Amino acid sequence: MEKFRKLLLFGALLGLTLLICFPIWFAVTGAFSAQWELEANLSPVFSTGEGMVAWSALPEAPTLRSLVEVLLDSPGYFTMFWNSVVISLGILAGQLLVDVAAAWALARFPLRGKKVILTAYIVLMLMPFQVLMFPQYLVLQELHLLDTPGAVILPAIFSTFPVFILHRTFKAIPQEILEAARLDGAGELRIFVQIAIPLGAPGILSVVILTFLDSWNMIEQPMTYLKTKSLWPLSLFLPEIEMANMGMGFAAALLMLIPALLLFISCEEYLERGIALSGGKD
Repeated sequence: MEKFRKLLLFGALLGLTLLICFPIWFAVTGAFSAQWELEANLSPVFSTGEGMVAWSALPEAPTLRSLVEVLLDSPGYFTMFWNSVVISLGILAGQLLVDVAAAWALARFPLRGKKVILTAYIVLMLMPFQVLMFPQYLVLQELHLLDTPGAVILPAIFSTFPVFILHRTFKAIPQEILEAARLDGAGELRIFVQIAIPLGAPGILSVVILTFLDSWNMIEQPMTYLKTKSLWPLSLFLPEIEMANMGMGFAAALLMLIPALLLFISCEEYLERGIALSGGKD
C-alpha cells in the first residue's frame, strides 16, 4: 500500500512537472519550426478563429531561420535587450543599496513603531501592481521621469519584498555574534559590512536572483511608463509579434528565456538556502 501511494504521488508530481514545463518546450520547438508549419498549427486560433491548435513534439522540418532573423536581421531586438539589461541592473543596484540597509535597520535597531512599519510593508507587498500604478504614475510625472528608464527603475528599487526577505535573514543572525563584535570595538557600520552582509549572503543572493527574474520579465510597468519604443525592454518585443512572423516570436521568447534560466540553474542552491534562512524563527 505504501509503495502504491509513493507511485501515485510520483505520477502526480511528474504530471505537474510536465504541465509546467510544456510552455518551455512549446517555445523551444516553435523557435526551430518553419514558418509554414507554425501557420498550419496555429492558424485555427490566429487566423480563422475556429478549430483546435495542433502541435507536434518535434518540428517536422527543423530550421534555424527564425533564430537567424532575430539575431542578424532585427536590430531592434538588441536595442530592447540592452534596455532590459540597463533596467534589470539598475533595479538590482538600487535594491542592494537601499533594501539591504533598510532590512538591517528593521531587524536589529530598536526603532519605535517598527512593527507598524513591518505590517505596512507586508500589506504593500500583498497589493498588486495595478493598485499602486496610478499613484506611482502621478509621482513619476511630477519628478519628470516618465518615458525614461528611471520611471521603471525607481519604483522597483523601493520594493517591499526584498526588505521582507532580508529582514528575516538578518533576524536569524545570532545576537551573541553581534555583541562579541561590539565588545571588540566594532561600530555599527563595521558590523553591518563585515558581519551582517557575509552572514546574510544567502538571503541577499536569493533577492538578487528573484529581483532579476522579476525585472527581466516586466511588462506592465514599462508598457505604462515608457511611450518611446526605443526605450522598451525585451519583454515588450513579444507583443509586437503577429502571425506573419510567429517564428521570430518563438525565437525571441527562447532567447529571452536563456539568461534567466542560466541564472536560476547556476544559483539554485543559493536561492534555496536564502529562502530557507528567511523562513527561520526570529
